Amino acid sequence: MSDDDLRHAVLRANLDCVNHGLVVSTFGNASGIDRAAGRILIKPSGVPYDRLSAGDMVACDLDGRALDNRLRPSSDLQTHAVLYRAFPGIGGVVHTHSTYATIMAQARRPIPCLGTTHADYFHGTIPVTRDLTPDEIARDYVLMTGEVIAETFAALDPLAIPAVLVAGHGPFVWGRTPDEAAHNALILEEVARMAWHCMVLDPAPQPITQALLDRHYLRKHGAGATYGQGQP
Repeated sequence: MSDDDLRHAVLRANLDCVNHGLVVSTFGNASGIDRAAGRILIKPSGVPYDRLSAGDMVACDLDGRALDNRLRPSSDLQTHAVLYRAFPGIGGVVHTHSTYATIMAQARRPIPCLGTTHADYFHGTIPVTRDLTPDEIARDYVLMTGEVIAETFAALDPLAIPAVLVAGHGPFVWGRTPDEAAHNALILEEVARMAWHCMVLDPAPQPITQALLDRHYLRKHGAGATYGQGQP
């Protein structure tokens, strides 16, 4: 992907979050990475979405250092950089404070797979991180947010479960591209909304069976995927 294509993809991911109602004000950010060039492009800090252009996306390196000084990068840059270093298969990261996913993060409630909508996109429970310690918050809050996400995924596949709820904060979501990350953020909010309503009816709802989870997830994402056009 060329620099111009990546800039437009990152802009589109940011604007998709607005258009889908996942962000308000200047909350949230999306980024993308050119791994061959070792360069991240991310939303500038505090710039209103209706004023963003592709040229505004701030170029940074994988250590989370801005490569130009025209605009300051998102304050969440270090979290994004940690995720790109920890998860080599991802190409885009989105952070929002979308309502239902943030409710679950604030309640420190993982989102179990209660139905097939969830199973179509997430191969299991969407986890919640542990709380950051006072020392971690004081030392480097944004960096340690990324580290605690990576810690949460030590035994999980980040491409099979491309989302996490940061305890007391909100969701971070990713994908192979910035567009996919934004789409996964939309689906995360929908499954969080449905899970919240299920928990109103039943505080301890039962997840679907592993067989049904596998059937729905693998038909879209497995080696023999059959969902969509162009399949045998």
